[in-house]
Amino acid sequence: MKQKETLLNTMGINISRDIDEIGDEHVGTSFETPLREDAFEMDDELKIELIEKHFREIMHVLGLDLTDDSLKGTPRRVAKMYIQEIFSGLDPKNKPDAKLFENKYKYNEMLVEKDITFFSNCEHHFVPIYGKAHVAYISNGTVIGLSKINRIVQYFAKRPQVQERLTMQIGNELKEILGTDDVAVVIDAHHMCVSSRGIKDVNSSTVTSFYSGKFEKEEHTRNEFMKYISL
Repeated sequence: MKQKETLLNTMGINISRDIDEIGDEHVGTSFETPLREDAFEMDDELKIELIEKHFREIMHVLGLDLTDDSLKGTPRRVAKMYIQEIFSGLDPKNKPDAKLFENKYKYNEMLVEKDITFFSNCEHHFVPIYGKAHVAYISNGTVIGLSKINRIVQYFAKRPQVQERLTMQIGNELKEILGTDDVAVVIDAHHMCVSSRGIKDVNSSTVTSFYSGKFEKEEHTRNEFMKYISL
C-alpha cells in the first residue's frame, strides 16, 4: 500500500482515507459552492480541451481501447457535456435573468410551483442526483415569471452539489430576487451514490427543506404549502 501511495504522490495524486469517509458521510463544507478565485479566467473552449485530455487519460488507465469507433469520441463528448450542460451552473454568465413584474392582480396568496424536475451531480462521487423541487413564495408587490423559477432551480442544480446546499441556494436566491422573506423550498431526490454504489439502496430518497418568513414562523402557512405539494 505504501508503495502505491508513493507512486501516486509522484503523479500529483494524494490519498486520504479521511476524505473518502467525508464523502460517504454526505458532508457539505459551505453554503457557497467551493470555487477557486481563478475559476473563470480560463475560457470554455480551453476547459473543454483540457478535460478531454485528462478524461482520455482516465479511460486509458481503465484499459479502454480508445481506437475503437465507439470510444474514440467519448473524451470530447464528456468534456463538452461537463462545460456546456451538466456543470454549466458553475459559471455566473449562465445565471438566468429573472425579470420581475408588478403584481397587478393584487394576488397576495401563496404561489406554488411544484414537481420541478432537476438533474444534478453529487460532489463526492460525481454521480447523478435527480428528483423534484417544490417552490413557493408570497408576493410583496412583484411576481416572477413561472419559467424563471424552473430556470433558477436548474442553474443551481447544474453543478457538483450537496442537496442541503442546493435547497438553500435556491431559497436564498428567490428571497433576494423577489425582495421577500416569504419563500419555501422542498426537494425530494434520489442519489445514485446511494443506489448504484455503497449501500445500493434503490428505494430511499432524501428530502430537504428551506423555510423563511411566514413559512418559518407560521405553522398554518407551512402546512398549506405541504398540502399543495402533496396533491
